[in-house]
Amino acid sequence: MNLGAGHGETDWDDDGALQAALRRTADELGLALPEPDEGWGRLAKYVDAGIARRTTVYPPKERRAFQVNLQAKSTRLACGWTADLAEVVRATATWMSGAGLEQTRAHSPFIRFRPWALAHEQEPLGAVELEWCGKLDRVHMPPYDRHPRAHALLVAAHAQPALRQLMPVNSHFNLWFSTTVEGWMKTRVGYLICPYDEGRYGVRRDGVLVARTETPEEAVALVVAALPPDLGPAR
Repeated sequence: MNLGAGHGETDWDDDGALQAALRRTADELGLALPEPDEGWGRLAKYVDAGIARRTTVYPPKERRAFQVNLQAKSTRLACGWTADLAEVVRATATWMSGAGLEQTRAHSPFIRFRPWALAHEQEPLGAVELEWCGKLDRVHMPPYDRHPRAHALLVAAHAQPALRQLMPVNSHFNLWFSTTVEGWMKTRVGYLICPYDEGRYGVRRDGVLVARTETPEEAVALVVAALPPDLGPAR
């Protein structure tokens, strides 16, 4: 595992250790990094509000590699894992300089992104579609890749046009829907689905159990059937 020169014995559980290691590595490479946001403990987070860019770096854990998330306007567009601290710095410096996804990956091949992210970069998606893409994409990223039931529920809901036009909202893997892209707690509509309800999919309204189903498709069908008539897209 190549953690960069002099970094092999670093205790990544120490607050600020990752930020310091990234700063040293950037100096060694002659690359410029913005000042990290303070108060993130073990993480290193870089934000440029002017170009609406953010990079978050996580220290090695289960994968024994650094995780790098690249965001634009609060949406994660790309991520990657590498054991090479120099590669982390190159990706961070390139993305925070305003480079696009393909250019960033050309400098840092460990970075990966889905087709929707590239399409969004070229022509921004609507808020609802972008939210769906981001949630569906989580199956490719730990820890969400360990929750196939929650992902199957999202896939089943997205397949329904009546739900696909609404804002999907998650909490503890539970899924419900909103008629607005902001303030969604006050504009919730229909039922809530819990993908881990005694081994089945629980459908609830205001905390009261309506039904439990064996499949996500059955749970979603109940939600669709209970939607108000002539419900328009979320705004």
